[in-house]
Amino acid sequence: MIKGAPPLAVIAGPTASGKSALSVTFAQRTNGVIVNADSAQVYADLQIVSARPSEAEMGGVEHRLFGHRDGARPCSAADWAAEAKTVIAEVHGRGQLPVIVGGTGLYLRTLLDGIAEVPPIDPAIRAEIRAASVADNHRRLTELDPEAAARLHANDTTRIARALEVVLSTGAPLKSWQGRTSGGIRSDVKLFGAVLLPDAAMLSPRIDHRFAEMIETGALDEVRCLVDRQLSPSLPVMRAIGVPEIAAHLHGETSRADMIAAGQLATRQYAKRQRTWFRGQELGLQRESDAQAALQTLLAAAKEQAC
Repeated sequence: MIKGAPPLAVIAGPTASGKSALSVTFAQRTNGVIVNADSAQVYADLQIVSARPSEAEMGGVEHRLFGHRDGARPCSAADWAAEAKTVIAEVHGRGQLPVIVGGTGLYLRTLLDGIAEVPPIDPAIRAEIRAASVADNHRRLTELDPEAAARLHANDTTRIARALEVVLSTGAPLKSWQGRTSGGIRSDVKLFGAVLLPDAAMLSPRIDHRFAEMIETGALDEVRCLVDRQLSPSLPVMRAIGVPEIAAHLHGETSRADMIAAGQLATRQYAKRQRTWFRGQELGLQRESDAQAALQTLLAAAKEQAC
């Protein structure tokens, strides 16, 4: 770490863990600016389904990189990291504290430690993989990169597709490329923060309640607008948690009750993957089981950084 480097706070964790409320309280007490690190909340199209904070929930704190991108323009981890670096530099230039908040691990890892210099993917290979089912892609990945196939959840559409397209395009597994990263800012900042990891038994009811509430407060209309745009189903905005389940209902393929159950299940499964990822990563952040403990950890660290 460079002596005199500016501070950077990170609040991470699975969906519905309380990150947003915690970040607002922390930012209010530290002259902070909240910077989104949630891959669904970047899209203007997903206010409700992504649980993007409302104006009231922002608590008067400046929020950046929320709902700033049209769903037709996919936002990769590299795209987001480049935008985040610009915002962080701007916030530091104003003498304020950037507070990165989100649960997209790849975004955080790319910002802090850089991105693997993977050669460009053959467009024909990418199109073929995106058109295939996750089951077929997982079977192919098992043959070509068994280590990645064993590491990834069999229903993790995005990561399975990424691992498969890399090995098919480059002839080498993704892991071999991930050891060659560049562009991270970890060494340029005084990093501190917390990963919220509430017990799954407490998290699941929150997830179920929140998804049901989304349905009652406009999520169907939000997804209907996306469906009416006839965007490619391979776009991240169309694959965001909750969107495929709601779209299936809008197409008459499932009942309302089945749609809600499917959306709740998909969100719980996503939260489980997030918990597993954060438990297995060494991001340099303190792990906490509840928001109050995390707040005290963050405030103590912020005070220490200011000394």
